[in-house]
Amino acid sequence: MVVNPTSDELDLSLLALFAGWAMQDEVQRRLVADGFGDLRFNDGVVIQHVLAGPLTITALADRMGVTQQAASKAVADLERRGVLTRRPAPDDGRARLLHLTKHGTAAVEAARAHRAALDAEVTARWGAERVAGTRSLLREILTRFDADDTVRHRRVRPPA
Repeated sequence: MVVNPTSDELDLSLLALFAGWAMQDEVQRRLVADGFGDLRFNDGVVIQHVLAGPLTITALADRMGVTQQAASKAVADLERRGVLTRRPAPDDGRARLLHLTKHGTAAVEAARAHRAALDAEVTARWGAERVAGTRSLLREILTRFDADDTVRHRRVRPPA
């Protein structure tokens, strides 16, 4: 049994996970420097669904696979931090749809820009061919474990 494994001794699943976390931590550091220190990685679990289009808390809960109470709690927190807002649905006065605020939209744009910059830095360091090969392998792994559709339809959530 390895007590303190090196990266050479890690399983591929853990190595991919930890590399992703390290890159996301770097994106988070850059977001903080841009004034988005109020955002957390897990906020993206909610935001990804609102990006797909305005929706109700009931629909959000269904997409996230959580209770309405859990979705409401997450939305209330994001509202308090100025990331989301609720507006009346145009076709149903009783329903309220979730929308990103200007702050939320700016945060998404900043995160996308930082991820793109990080991709460019990785490509500059290790070469386009290696990065393309890694990206291809990871896509194939997603497909093999039926997770590519989850990504494509913005239904990504942390493992149970």
